[in-house]
Amino acid sequence: MCGFCGELRLDGDPADVSAVARMNSAMTSRGPDGAGIWSAGPLALGHRRLRIIDLSDRAAQPMIDPDLGLTAVFNGCIYNYKELREELQAAGYRFFSTSDTEVLLKAYHRWGSDCVDHFKGMFAFAVHERDSGVLVLGRDRLGIKPLYVAATPERVRFASTLPALLAGGGVDTSLDLVALHHYMSFHSVVPAPRTILAGVRKLPPATVRTIRPDGTSEDRLYWRPGFTRDTSLTAEEWPSAVMESLRTAVDRRMVADVPVGVLLSGGIDSSLIVALLAEAGQRDLATFSIGFDSAGGEEGDEFAYSDLVAREFGTEHHKITIGDDGLLDALQGAVGAMSEPMVSHDCVAFYLLSREVSKHVKVVQSGQGADEVFAGYSWYPPLAGVPRERAAEEYAKVFFDRPHADLVGQLSPAYLGEDHSSAFVSAHFAEPGAAEAVDAALRLDSTVMLVDDPVKRVDNMTMAFGLEARTPFLDHEVVELAAACPPGLKLAHDGKGVMKDAARGIVPDAIIDRTKGYFPVPAIRHLSGSYLDLVRSALTDPAAKARGLFRDDYVNRLLAAPSDHRTTLGASALWQLALLELWLQNHGV
Repeated sequence: MCGFCGELRLDGDPADVSAVARMNSAMTSRGPDGAGIWSAGPLALGHRRLRIIDLSDRAAQPMIDPDLGLTAVFNGCIYNYKELREELQAAGYRFFSTSDTEVLLKAYHRWGSDCVDHFKGMFAFAVHERDSGVLVLGRDRLGIKPLYVAATPERVRFASTLPALLAGGGVDTSLDLVALHHYMSFHSVVPAPRTILAGVRKLPPATVRTIRPDGTSEDRLYWRPGFTRDTSLTAEEWPSAVMESLRTAVDRRMVADVPVGVLLSGGIDSSLIVALLAEAGQRDLATFSIGFDSAGGEEGDEFAYSDLVAREFGTEHHKITIGDDGLLDALQGAVGAMSEPMVSHDCVAFYLLSREVSKHVKVVQSGQGADEVFAGYSWYPPLAGVPRERAAEEYAKVFFDRPHADLVGQLSPAYLGEDHSSAFVSAHFAEPGAAEAVDAALRLDSTVMLVDDPVKRVDNMTMAFGLEARTPFLDHEVVELAAACPPGLKLAHDGKGVMKDAARGIVPDAIIDRTKGYFPVPAIRHLSGSYLDLVRSALTDPAAKARGLFRDDYVNRLLAAPSDHRTTLGASALWQLALLELWLQNHGV
């Protein structure tokens, strides 16, 4: 895993190498082990390297293959790169490294943009054809690896982070009002291709974009889970099928030339990963848990459960406790690490956890994604039995942060617009397939919400410390299998039922039968003291006043009673406002 950037000129001028260098420097934390800049005429590429596979300099990037006339930069991991390498060697290709980046180059030469159909992994890449001048950008099926684009008639720039594009300069930083509406309504999720900034877009997941020298381009969506029912399996057979798929996914993510650990929260998702690794014979596995001070009567750790799993499977367990002082100091660092405003307090937890974990290992597996794939969240059960034609409306009631009408009293008139979030969700639910309301919600969440909330959160916070996170529940074959599973089997046992049945006898019953937990950061959920002071400072800063995003009377009401104002799902409405301003101010917007 790494970070990359580049510029392709469309006006005949040579690429601005200094701008690419600035973008590259802004991503040092993503790749602390090396850096490279390459340019030729209209194209310049930059890369920051985190050495995970082939630790030698032969795997350095940008990677050039003069015989094939290709140059590439790559971020992520192709888990089946060894199998693909053997296939390509049999077809006559010769290799000068043992890296998955070179497999990408050869695979692109053999299959063109269809190479993505052969990859099992997480990835974003840029490949340039010397002879045609064509530039191809690609992103993995679940959008685990990010790719941001800032395009003008003169040039196209791209980078693994949005702040890197800002460092390059020349970006339109006015706010995208549709994205702002999504942020305030769609649970702070801004679907691709939009970002909060009008001048920056993101390549959608499962998409390959071909850009020609004349500036014309086209996108190809190469994957989408079907959500059509698999009738070949009985209810009794589904747990075994799920478990076999997860075994494969966990095993794939052990591919590395460095040790691999596990982020162990104590929930069923991460505990199952540990159990499967132990079952496969992994010894001295490093596991990591984090906890915070209590606040507002809410406990700040789940160590009792993570300790249980660590003892059961004999892991080398690390418990990390963060006091109030440590949390407050880290808030600004976490905001600075965000490529986009992300309101979940999990960000700060992952940021601090990653800081400590990176002192021990470079790669970890994480349980992220299981709730979106196997229906573990509270808003899925109310949709069971809802007529398909009412599914979008009912989904909005249980998931949107607030009704559109409420924004009239919250956003300043200049920033008000139409009900873009309802229109987006309605259009998504109206697409063919996903016959039941729960199916439609899971399809939306696994292809949109998952990508632009929890997945992005994990990538940004782990890469702030050069830590690679791998997510077996987001193996595309696991996602395809889960999509074909009847919703009732997933909703059973208060959510993730088929997964819980599969885990029985592998994971301790106490973990399977516990009440669902979350990554608790009580001090942010219950804003008071120095945390409230930070929020007040952000919302009353001269930059915030000049921007005038929110109505003063609304901000004052929230500041006067922080705990009284919650979104539909119980998050702090005050933190949502403050986080947006903190992010904009942190990045000089």
